[in-house]
Amino acid sequence: MYYEPKIKEECGIFGIFGRKNASQLTYFGLHALQHRGQESAGIVVSEDGDFSIHKGMGLVSSVFGENNLRKLKGDRAIGHVRYSTTGSSLLSNAQPLLINSGKGMLALAHNGNLVNGYKIRRQLEKEGSIFHTTLDTEVIAHLIARSREKNIEDSILDCLKQIKGAFSLVLLTKDNLYGIRDPYGFRPLSLGKLGDGYVLASETCALDIVGAEYVRDIKPGEMVIINSQGVCSIQYAEGHSAFCIFEFIYFARPDSIIGGQNVHLARMEMGRALAREMSAEIDVVVPVPDSGISAAQGFAEEKGIPFQWGLIKNRYVGRTFISPEPEIRDIKVKLKLNPICEIIKGKRVLLIDDSIVRGTTSKRIIKMLKEKGAKEVHFGVSSPPVVYPCYYGLDTSNRRELIAARMSVEEICNYIGADSLTYLSQAGMLKALARTELGFCTACFDGNYPIGKGTGKYSLEEGRKCCGV
Repeated sequence: MYYEPKIKEECGIFGIFGRKNASQLTYFGLHALQHRGQESAGIVVSEDGDFSIHKGMGLVSSVFGENNLRKLKGDRAIGHVRYSTTGSSLLSNAQPLLINSGKGMLALAHNGNLVNGYKIRRQLEKEGSIFHTTLDTEVIAHLIARSREKNIEDSILDCLKQIKGAFSLVLLTKDNLYGIRDPYGFRPLSLGKLGDGYVLASETCALDIVGAEYVRDIKPGEMVIINSQGVCSIQYAEGHSAFCIFEFIYFARPDSIIGGQNVHLARMEMGRALAREMSAEIDVVVPVPDSGISAAQGFAEEKGIPFQWGLIKNRYVGRTFISPEPEIRDIKVKLKLNPICEIIKGKRVLLIDDSIVRGTTSKRIIKMLKEKGAKEVHFGVSSPPVVYPCYYGLDTSNRRELIAARMSVEEICNYIGADSLTYLSQAGMLKALARTELGFCTACFDGNYPIGKGTGKYSLEEGRKCCGV
């Protein structure tokens, strides 16, 4: 790509029950969740037991038009937007999945990653199952379809006993809409009320766009069943809150509410915490748009230093595949971001971003600012160094790509060409999020995995050995 990708979430999910215009509302809900996945989108709708599906590659607006939405008739639906972390970027891997089993039609969409998905898949293949995708979602579908339980609900519960990892799910059957979170609550899922109907969504911003009233978050280890009788809850497993902290750092939309806390305000508080930990002398605070905006505002307010839009983002740049020669790489960054010389010239500039993944784009931005006359460029990060891979639905499974897994903070500072580099401490980050009353998964920072692959806490040196560096 023209621009170093940020850490990415796997997808966003949406479900609705009891509204005649279910497909249109799902379309708008997916629009609100577009930031969670831009590779594919899909909607399944049910009417009187008849299921209709449409999905495709690309953004929601390019996959769906008025004609195909009109054909998706029914008062209940589920939808999905995807970014691939498990499974290739192919149309066959677009969700939701729709299957016809002996227990009836079932549509499902998944956000997360199963740490035992590959093992279960190999076993199912040995037993004769045929897979058409490379998705963990299809593993879940097979487990439900093959369950010896007689009805679909018990089959779902039987499946949940076998899978481990991160999963927020929406499932649609002839009569019911199901919303499920894994026992650790890694991925978000919220419940809303819309007239006589109900809505499930990865984030509350999707509830807002369709006019639904936020009711509550689905609890870790909970399955809600929505039908014409209302909402029923089953606590299928003991819940342990290990919510992905990167939802607050980067993934979630700033206008969403998670654990009772507005995301934008939480990011501002992380910026304030960073200001209290940073000692560099600076003249102006400049965010790396859009990911550093909220934290930069909080930092500037805490320090009483001017906040300025020193970098302007071009929002109309798509992918480019021009050969990766050095001068071309620099042009690709300029296509995305362009500095305002009058703001940065002769100034001690503090750039703020939410994280540094590989460091290559940070390096080019700093070089660009200095070429435009910045006296000094300091770098502030509103989270700790990302040192360890994630196995719960983020695209950081390859530790070799994480610069903080290979270099010390001082080495990173030298590599990106900053005059100083300050990461927010883990203690400062958690204190900034204390209002949420959530327990967090911080494995990407400290190697303390709640479950699955990599279980146990490892030292930085041990982590570097795992990387082969």
